[in-house]
Amino acid sequence: MTTLCEDPISQASIKELPLRKFIRFVLAAFLLSSAAVEATAADLPPVPATPAPTLPDAFQPWQIRLRAVGLITSSGGGNTVRAQANGAYVSDGIKASNAVIPEIDISYYLTKNFALELVCCVSYHKLFLKGGPLANTQVGDTWVFPPTVMLQYHWTDFGKFQPYIGVGVNYTHYFNQQAAYGVLSHLSVNDSWGIAGQVGFDYMINDHWGVNVDVKKIMMEPSVTANLGNGTLLRGGARIDPWLIGAGITYRFGGPDAAPAPVLAKY
Repeated sequence: MTTLCEDPISQASIKELPLRKFIRFVLAAFLLSSAAVEATAADLPPVPATPAPTLPDAFQPWQIRLRAVGLITSSGGGNTVRAQANGAYVSDGIKASNAVIPEIDISYYLTKNFALELVCCVSYHKLFLKGGPLANTQVGDTWVFPPTVMLQYHWTDFGKFQPYIGVGVNYTHYFNQQAAYGVLSHLSVNDSWGIAGQVGFDYMINDHWGVNVDVKKIMMEPSVTANLGNGTLLRGGARIDPWLIGAGITYRFGGPDAAPAPVLAKY
């Protein structure tokens, strides 16, 4: 019987055949899966970018102004001064001298447009009779403390130029009153209440500093009691109603100096 000799190369090829098929199968499966993933990714809609958070409008809520003010009192007639006992006419009232004073105010902005302002100053005035036989006679002098609270509306659509209007209430306290003893033996000016109006503007140089021009009208009409040297009691009123025309500097503070840095998500 003839013996057939087995070819060693053929034997090795037969043994490696299943391994080659397995490797080819794995490679083919990998290529197909990669193509499927790419096709699926191409079909998905793009992910929208996350919008930046909306920040509130930044503004400086606190404000201080310092002005030089010309205080011009009313030159019109006042409440008639009469002798208390017999009602005899004495004058057309009492007028006050003008003054130049420093003024300070503090404001708080409720919003970018609405603000509350507290105005404070102190002034000194000489008091004169107006009209009658003793017209222009000085009857005394007094110091005046007229704190005023204003509700303001500020326009912010004109860039650095920011006009405003205001309306408010005034309370005036008169102190250190002195009678002109050649005419009167006693003088008393009673505290008064009144309304006030205001117009003005700020021109802001930067976020904090600016210049200011302001005009106010205050209704200030106190009642006055006085005694003549002979003991006659006088009662009347003073129509002061001053205009306050001023200019000065503005300083704002209390708000953010810059927008906060964006928050980056961490993965």
